[in-house]
Amino acid sequence: MNKKVYVDTDIVLDLLTERKPFYNSAAKIFSLAVENKIQLFVSPVLISNVFYILRKSSGQESAVINLRKLRTMINIVPVNQKIIDHVLASNFKDLEDGIQYYSAIEAGIKIILTRNSKDFTGKPVSIMNCEEYLAV
Repeated sequence: MNKKVYVDTDIVLDLLTERKPFYNSAAKIFSLAVENKIQLFVSPVLISNVFYILRKSSGQESAVINLRKLRTMINIVPVNQKIIDHVLASNFKDLEDGIQYYSAIEAGIKIILTRNSKDFTGKPVSIMNCEEYLAV
């Protein structure tokens, strides 16, 4: 099991909103981080996007509380102009996916967990969903 794992927005939302049927596998991933068996990484873009979604569904105070809890389980990788330049020169259709991909590479992370693997097809980073990762 690789110790450094980049987590996509959908996985974080699966955990924080207890989305079925994805919650259990997302919770197992985050439990591994709490137990210090793996390190989870995200970009600052994820924090902003998750806050926006949670605030709309549960209010600002609840969104901030959830993000504070999340922050105890994750590391945040930097996004700089080099990463943005790579994204803008790439063929990523979704800017967020490109930022996640290139910030993971810049941080030396070889695995991205997502439920949208088609958005990363053909890239030299291992793209897995939670179940695939847990089976390794």
